[in-house]
Amino acid sequence: MLTPPALPRREVSGPVSVLMLGALGVVYGDIGTSPLYTLKTALERAGGSAPEVAYGMLSLIVWTLIITTSVKYVALVMRADNDGEGGILALMARLTVKGYERRGLVAIGILGAALLFGDGAITPAISVLSALEGLKLPVPAVAPYVLPLAVLVLLALFLLQHKGTAVIGHLFGPVMAVWFLAIGALGAISVLAHPAILLALDPRHGLHYLTTHGFAGFTVLGAVFLSATGAEALYADMGHFGARPIRFSWYGIVLPMLLLNYAGQAALVAAGAVPAGSNPFFLLGPDWLQLPLVALATAATIIASQSIISGVFSMTRQAIQLGLCPRLNVTQTSATGYGQIYVGSVNWLLMIFTLGLTLGFGSSDKLAAAYGIAVSFTMLLTTLLMYKMMREQWHWRRAVAIAVAGSLALVDASFVFANLTKVAEGGWVPLVAASMMFLLMVAWRTGRHAMLHELERETIPLDPFIRSMVNETKVAGTAVYLSHRIDSVPVAMLHSVEHYHVLHQRNVILSIETERVPRVAASECASVTALSNDFYRIVLRYGFMQHPDIPVALAHCTLGGQGFDMMQTSFFLSRGSVGRAGVAMPRLNPLFYRVFAWMRRNETDATKFFRIPPNRIVELGARIEL
Repeated sequence: MLTPPALPRREVSGPVSVLMLGALGVVYGDIGTSPLYTLKTALERAGGSAPEVAYGMLSLIVWTLIITTSVKYVALVMRADNDGEGGILALMARLTVKGYERRGLVAIGILGAALLFGDGAITPAISVLSALEGLKLPVPAVAPYVLPLAVLVLLALFLLQHKGTAVIGHLFGPVMAVWFLAIGALGAISVLAHPAILLALDPRHGLHYLTTHGFAGFTVLGAVFLSATGAEALYADMGHFGARPIRFSWYGIVLPMLLLNYAGQAALVAAGAVPAGSNPFFLLGPDWLQLPLVALATAATIIASQSIISGVFSMTRQAIQLGLCPRLNVTQTSATGYGQIYVGSVNWLLMIFTLGLTLGFGSSDKLAAAYGIAVSFTMLLTTLLMYKMMREQWHWRRAVAIAVAGSLALVDASFVFANLTKVAEGGWVPLVAASMMFLLMVAWRTGRHAMLHELERETIPLDPFIRSMVNETKVAGTAVYLSHRIDSVPVAMLHSVEHYHVLHQRNVILSIETERVPRVAASECASVTALSNDFYRIVLRYGFMQHPDIPVALAHCTLGGQGFDMMQTSFFLSRGSVGRAGVAMPRLNPLFYRVFAWMRRNETDATKFFRIPPNRIVELGARIEL
């Protein structure tokens, strides 16, 4: 009863060992660099004797990784894929049915995505800063230059995004494999010197610390949570490799190495070998190894930063296809890797936000106070969606679903409330950013629905219109009219007939639909229906991870036995300008209207987004009052 039914999934082909290396880099960049700052942050918040703190913190970190990442995400949530794709938007899409979107589930998906956007800019900042701060130990004189160095590294990373991730991508696996083996070995050496630290694997040490230190002990959970902040990104990135390589690499390499490293750091703390304010991570190795370790940590954090940036790009494309975001210019940076894309406007906004956080907070210690609060909310929302998955698609009994989801929600809620104590220390930053993203997505979705509703009022049914056009004058060529409806006359067609009083020899009503699956097979992408009077209806279907390419799709379509000649084809689009409706009949509240109108003015042109040849476009204006 507890095993979800086998569902068809898009498994990635290739040797598991090769895919494991890729998964090590792309998926575990964030989790893999968390030892740089997690225990150090926890020590600054913890109180008590050194052994008590060491055993308590290690126990809490270990069981956080086991419960939150290993059990919840790797073992359970990753089964809730959407044709191989993961992430809260993919999960929301799987739980919603076309025509019956269930506003509550859609709102949860939008909020979760907004929170990930809000937290996404902090990962590059805290990761790079924490790595470069390791230079202070072997080279104290470099301390004033850590912040400028971090800014330069981050600036270079964002400026190179338009070239694609292929170069860094080739280094992902090998560098992260060396990273995990190195941190595991360093931790093991420390554990061998202080083997008693392994007693901290007993969860009672963590529970004892929480129950004996009052509210201060509870707030430590906010720092402990930093060890698992990458778990949601792990789920979101599963579409790049498939579930099996991720599970093999997590259970076989990543989790054991992380546990060894955290145990090694805790052993130093228990032995009193960590001076106040020092980072136990960089004290694990001998003096001669500290500079190489900083170099390796910097490379690992660059990979972690690249991972989150690529994840934001992918999430943006999902949001566009699901109607939660206006059209943006998405550039494919690789002919072989579909997931390698570049979204310029998102890249520059993310760069500004990340550099602002880096300069504004100035150190990883201060950034740690702002980190984790947004993603902890996202994890709780994922658990709520998982309950719906257990009940509706896996058909678990209500009592079982409540027990499993309720237990996970209790853990998630504990982290949420613990992180809320960090709001005044900087945690408000990702929450404000997430609120802005939520407003943008909700305003766009609401405004778009209102606009489409108004357009429907201006058109007429398709079949009577076609019958009335039997004697209309016709000119040579093919006309393609883009429309969101297949049963009504496109506004551009109505305006064209009204102004020019002519039709083309062949007239196509073209509708593009985004399915709630990541990808639609090429053989199922296009459906052509012959109407009457040389009218045709074509519906192009794409998944929410695909980018529409109208000329390529039409090249595989035939109309009455004839294909498309792009030099004889004109595309008619209706460019609607948004205006404010009268005070007595507003369609949108003033805030949503202003936000939607601004986003629509800055939306990427449809010709670029759908890759239509610009010299084959005819645009007809229309005013839409909202």
